[in-house]
Amino acid sequence: MNWLWAIVVGLILGVIARALLPGKQAIPLWLTCVYGILGGLLGNAVAGWIGVRHTGGFDWIRHLLQLAGAVVIVALGTPLWHSIRGGGRRRSVT
Repeated sequence: MNWLWAIVVGLILGVIARALLPGKQAIPLWLTCVYGILGGLLGNAVAGWIGVRHTGGFDWIRHLLQLAGAVVIVALGTPLWHSIRGGGRRRSVT
């Protein structure tokens, strides 16, 4: 059941990250979910490094770090996705 929870949280983080970034991120929903999962993992790692991974009550700092990680991953991953998929190709009009 942990993998299902990771997918749901990753999707939520990815969608929020896309909403926070300016402009349109034309990436598919599955990639938004993957970027959100990766951002959550990055945020958890940073929270562990600074010593706030496990605290009493609701872990606001950890969740904010997860969201920040998702924003960074979406911001860096979207141009990479477009360069791989050829989104920057120009069509010649004749």
